[in-house]
Amino acid sequence: MRNFISTHATESSLLAVTIVICVFLSFATDTFFSLGNSFDLLNTSAVNIIFAVGLLVVLIAGGIDISFAVAASVVQYLTVIALGWIGGGGWVSGLLIAASIGILLGAINAFLIHRFRIISIVATISTFNIYFGLLMFFTKGVSIYDLPDWLTTKVVLFEHEMPDGSWIEITLPVLVMVACVVATWILITRTTIGRQLYAFGDNPEGARRFGINIGAMQFIAFGWLGLMAGIGGLVQAHYAQEVVPNALYGRELDVLAAVVLGGARLGGGRGSVFGCVLGVLLISITQNGLNLMGVSPFAFKMIIGAIILVAITLSNTRIERLMPFMRKGGDA
Repeated sequence: MRNFISTHATESSLLAVTIVICVFLSFATDTFFSLGNSFDLLNTSAVNIIFAVGLLVVLIAGGIDISFAVAASVVQYLTVIALGWIGGGGWVSGLLIAASIGILLGAINAFLIHRFRIISIVATISTFNIYFGLLMFFTKGVSIYDLPDWLTTKVVLFEHEMPDGSWIEITLPVLVMVACVVATWILITRTTIGRQLYAFGDNPEGARRFGINIGAMQFIAFGWLGLMAGIGGLVQAHYAQEVVPNALYGRELDVLAAVVLGGARLGGGRGSVFGCVLGVLLISITQNGLNLMGVSPFAFKMIIGAIILVAITLSNTRIERLMPFMRKGGDA
């Protein structure tokens, strides 16, 4: 119950802060509060949101993973190579291959954590470097531009011509993102597995005594993030129309900051899909607004660092500490 109250309080606060920032940026810049910029924000945020809902499941289960962005880059390369072997394939075969490789890479993390009792952040730091090192070694840092036609053909879901003659559009990554968000929401809120993930993240020993399979929880959590990393990697290749080995390098910190900012607690047992999406959008809106205002990108990195610090501090502040003040307010 307390986690429920805390989660909804975080979502409400995030929504209020996002609205305030949007109002400020609409006055600070001429182009922020426009339909075209809003559509661009949605298209460019799609991949990060896909990554974020996958990471959310890991955080709910009490783990942490910083290897998913590099894993997505590995998935891109291996998927394109596999598609070449089968003659190009299509969206169905591409998604199946990418999802399978992503789940496999996530399962490797879960195996290391469960079998050897390695702390999740240590295990994923290791696989982060292993995956990236192997990728750069075998590709020699060379990008792939010769992609199947179906992967490079832009799929427009909605388009509209503006008065100035320009076109605004919603593209395929947004549809894939919505599907991933809905699937994750169903997993953690409408299934027994979701309830077990929350219980395991909140109290691992209690969950073990209750009969929850700890190994299964870790494989499901990290496998789900691997699935999202695989899908996100393929969508990123479609959006960029190329495969670059270091294109996603460093994105893991932005996503982690967004998910924790959205209410997921480092330590497990708390988090929501809505808060997660709000966290990503808040960071994307901040970055977009700073770019439109001509602020240095290095300033955005400092802001991300501050967000991580504040979010981690708040995630470790339990609702119990606020209860006496809440009771005093109620008594008054």
